[in-house]
Amino acid sequence: MAAVVDIDALSAQLGVNWSEVNLDSIQLPPGNNFGIESDDEAVYHDDQSEFDTGFGNIIVVDHLPVVPKEKFEKLEGVLKKIYNQLGVIKENGLWMPVDPDTKMTLGYCFIEFNTPQETELDCLTMVVYILRVCFNVWGSLQEAQNAKEKSHGYKLDKTHIFAVNMFDDFDRLMNVREEWEPPQARPYVPGENLQKWLTDEKARDQLVIRSGPDTEVYWNDARQKKPEPVHKRPYWTESYVQWSPLGTYLVTLHKQGAAVWGGADTFTRLMRYQHSMVKLVDFSPGERYLVTYHSQEPSNPRDASKVEIKVFDVRTGRMMRDFKGSADEFSIGGPGGVAGASWPVFRWAGGKDDKYFAKLSKNTISVYETETFSLIDKKSMKVDNVVDICWSPTDSILSLFVPEQGGGNQPAKVALVQIPSKVELRQKNLFSVSDCKMYWQSSGEYLAVKVDRYTKTKKSTYSGFELFRIKERDIPIEVLELDNKNDKIIAFAWEPKGHRFAVIHGDQPRPDVSFYSMKTAQNTGRVSKLATLKAKQANALFWSPTGKYIILAGLKGFNGQLEFFNVDELETMATAEHFMATDIEWDPTGRYVATAVTSVHEMENGFTIWSFNGNLVYRILKDHFFQLAWRPRPPSFLTAEKEEEIAKNLKKYSKKYEAEDQDVSLLLSEQDREKRRALKEEWEKWVMQWKSLHEEEKLERQDLRDGEVSDVEEDEYEAKEVEFEDLIDVTEEIVQESM
Repeated sequence: MAAVVDIDALSAQLGVNWSEVNLDSIQLPPGNNFGIESDDEAVYHDDQSEFDTGFGNIIVVDHLPVVPKEKFEKLEGVLKKIYNQLGVIKENGLWMPVDPDTKMTLGYCFIEFNTPQETELDCLTMVVYILRVCFNVWGSLQEAQNAKEKSHGYKLDKTHIFAVNMFDDFDRLMNVREEWEPPQARPYVPGENLQKWLTDEKARDQLVIRSGPDTEVYWNDARQKKPEPVHKRPYWTESYVQWSPLGTYLVTLHKQGAAVWGGADTFTRLMRYQHSMVKLVDFSPGERYLVTYHSQEPSNPRDASKVEIKVFDVRTGRMMRDFKGSADEFSIGGPGGVAGASWPVFRWAGGKDDKYFAKLSKNTISVYETETFSLIDKKSMKVDNVVDICWSPTDSILSLFVPEQGGGNQPAKVALVQIPSKVELRQKNLFSVSDCKMYWQSSGEYLAVKVDRYTKTKKSTYSGFELFRIKERDIPIEVLELDNKNDKIIAFAWEPKGHRFAVIHGDQPRPDVSFYSMKTAQNTGRVSKLATLKAKQANALFWSPTGKYIILAGLKGFNGQLEFFNVDELETMATAEHFMATDIEWDPTGRYVATAVTSVHEMENGFTIWSFNGNLVYRILKDHFFQLAWRPRPPSFLTAEKEEEIAKNLKKYSKKYEAEDQDVSLLLSEQDREKRRALKEEWEKWVMQWKSLHEEEKLERQDLRDGEVSDVEEDEYEAKEVEFEDLIDVTEEIVQESM
């Protein structure tokens, strides 16, 4: 009752009339809910069964250096510098106990952060805040908790690694009962096997599509010539969906954050990640971490957008670290982005270990290690004017590009840097460079650098390639120029798991397509051209994930021209067209490929499934079709030798599947016959009904014709042939006699 009186008194002091206040209309500051839960079921809030003890804003930092009184201020300054980045330390809020005998610190300290009572609030928000405090529902203090999560395990130096705990934890541990009580056993509830979809007896692949409000997952059942529905849910996501790199998870985006789902058919929600108004997500290659991105438009158009990026542990949902700043700080390099920031902002090192990720900034490359989510060696790499970085897909090798500086006096360069040692493995200086693009081969064996150079007059450019052989001694570099070096390079693509690459070059609308190999039987150490296909309607290249086959595609202005090409035999297997196709994506096995027309076009929305050699399998039309994505497969456990053995003995293994295909084909044929038989029976039934009706109305027709019989059988008709002549036209022509 006293609390209510206090509130009334404060209301009178602030000039607030409670009878005129609509609490539901109060808008809290962005990013701060002041402990008021949303009615939305997707709010990411962990229930707390205990109230704060009063020390929730204090942390205890252990494993500090033990120093004498003379170094006390220096150590205190270091700690304040670290923790002031994570929150506001209360005045005189850092206390390091000292041994009274030795006058040395004891190796730990207490840090107290500002409490919510010390935060400036507007009048109405203050009243709401007091209401929450009066009813003891204020949540845990975020600054202290955030400082604990981000600094626990921080390496001050090699011998001092912070161990950080909440002060309340000590209070709780001191109250542990002296007599041990066994925990109550909970029955084991096995979860769904997240890799179960890989054990499909028909060895099918899954794909997800989005059309209208619906998100649907299908099996690609090419034998049945149609997709088999797996899971469908309306309004499953508020923007798009994305598979994780190994196909374990499907991520959806919502106003409150992101969520991951898994399984073969149930797609149960596995974890949520709180990040309000998330716009983009990205997984680490080994699926251990999820990066989420949010940007907020400024109130002043001249200001840069505010960006917040969070890195979560996928399995636990714990936020490992967040990064905040203006869009300008995240806008250097990268293929694309939102609100000026490049995406992905963080580039992950190759392999499944997920050890390192890098961020490109102005004149700086920041490489973080995921053990503590801090910078390697606590400092970034300083590289003047660096504009692009790219990781090897398999190793911790970072390639970087630096353009020319000083008006051409300082050449451009491409360098390879080993991480974490930061040792430069190889460097190549490049002169008269206009632009540069780096392409790693999927096995990390080769790096192709497309270099656009100025001519001597500086009025035009020409292109060539610098080819790095990463696995060979001293990383030799080869220069490749096209036969006509003035040809414009339209597209480039490495063969996955192979040593070949394809280039589209020349002038539109019919450029040439050339194939090259980094090693041939005659020449293993030099690049050689295999063939050039002249005058092709193509502007994009799509290799099969297993290599050997490639689609030469003409998208956009070419209206969906498709050429299925066998690079081993250097022959065209088929040509086709998917009119207005916008997207092409191979399934992870390389057996089938999907072409799609998304809603950027108003007509023919939907997708088509083709076999690897260009046979049409089936076509599905969907209004307002937005997205198609195949579910990735993890790498095979088979060794390269075992895969080679299977390829050599494919006929032996294929007998079983050929028999199954024959059975399915017979079943489909029988189904087609049954369908035709049913249609014939339906037609005959319809004819008999009309004949019966015709017979019933015979007398009525006869009465209408004054008793004359009008229904005459065909054999009662007499056929007569009549010939007649008709003059159609008369033409007079004077023919002169020859002398």
